[in-house]
Amino acid sequence: MNTVNPTPNSPLDPIKLAVELIQCASVTPEEGGALDLLQTRLSDLGFTCTRLPFSEEGTPDVDNLYARLGTSAPHFCFAGHTDVVPVGDADAWSVDPFAAEIKDGILFGRGATDMKGSIACFAAAVSRLILDGSFSGSISFLITGDEEGPAINGTVKMLKWLAERGEVIDDCLVGEPTNPQALGDMIKIGRRGSTNGWITATGGQGHVAYPHLADNPVPRLVAMLARLADDVLDEGTEHFQPSNLEVTQIRVDNEATNVIPAQAHARFNIRFNDIHTPASLEARVKAHLDAVTQERGGAYTLKMIASGDAFLTAPGRLSTLISDAVAKTIGRTPELSTTGGTSDARFIKNHARVVEFGLVSQSMHKVDENAKVDDILALSDIYETVLRGYFS
Repeated sequence: MNTVNPTPNSPLDPIKLAVELIQCASVTPEEGGALDLLQTRLSDLGFTCTRLPFSEEGTPDVDNLYARLGTSAPHFCFAGHTDVVPVGDADAWSVDPFAAEIKDGILFGRGATDMKGSIACFAAAVSRLILDGSFSGSISFLITGDEEGPAINGTVKMLKWLAERGEVIDDCLVGEPTNPQALGDMIKIGRRGSTNGWITATGGQGHVAYPHLADNPVPRLVAMLARLADDVLDEGTEHFQPSNLEVTQIRVDNEATNVIPAQAHARFNIRFNDIHTPASLEARVKAHLDAVTQERGGAYTLKMIASGDAFLTAPGRLSTLISDAVAKTIGRTPELSTTGGTSDARFIKNHARVVEFGLVSQSMHKVDENAKVDDILALSDIYETVLRGYFS
């Protein structure tokens, strides 16, 4: 049993905290005061806070925050990020991106949905729980400043630090904006993996009037890409949509109009479900490229780098707990989904059961990013209900 000392006199206001966090200009990799502010609020609630700055040559230095209340199991973790993407064209915003203005019941500002609003709801929900004075288990905050950046000096290294200390997270809720249209639409119980590929088809430079004296790699590259594009990777699974390969760049560094180039380049991305692994996909791509070179001759190089594996937290106690909390609070039953891009849940899944549920995603990364005040209040209620169910 963990007794919080001192017990707060009143719970945190999620709207006030969201406003204060948005007013911290924490564009990746700048901390901008957001972690300082959150640390102060959590320390006041009795959390033990540890700042975890990490650096690596060739990447920006990043500050992170780990805060924990309690030492015993079960251990429930809220995970997220205070860093935000750049504002883009500031003149295109109808408000100051970091003023956190509320107009007609809507909070505007960079990070309102992705994901300072959710972090404010985390803290507000926890503050209500500990007003009771005690609970059995531990609650933690795993907050990075590197989710919108390279994701090298953030969650991955924080989890490694926790493992080295022998700290075990049982269940984790990531507050990414998961709802396509309205709060309560969707809980993410997994994500597709992502891998990037670079192909260079090599040939021999020469004059276009004498093609027999050169070796044009461009038709060979086009044939390679056509073969990759025609490959149906799968038809999807019970919880995942079909995998897809998309060509994202074709480049030939040749300014002359009468020269056959020596090289042609292409880049592609594969979003894949749990049928595949990065290694199996690389072998599959290589088999296609080898087939083309056997037919047409020539040579190529291939490089593939995965940024995340596909993963699934099978429907069970954690997803049911959150789904029931949504239904109890706002009367909706969320879809359990694995759609969308990647998140830091792809790292957490190696250490704990993890699902994602946050605000509405429509305005994230856009001009005039915003969240409804009523949604922030409701999300705080949902998180509180989750906590009370978890520790009951």
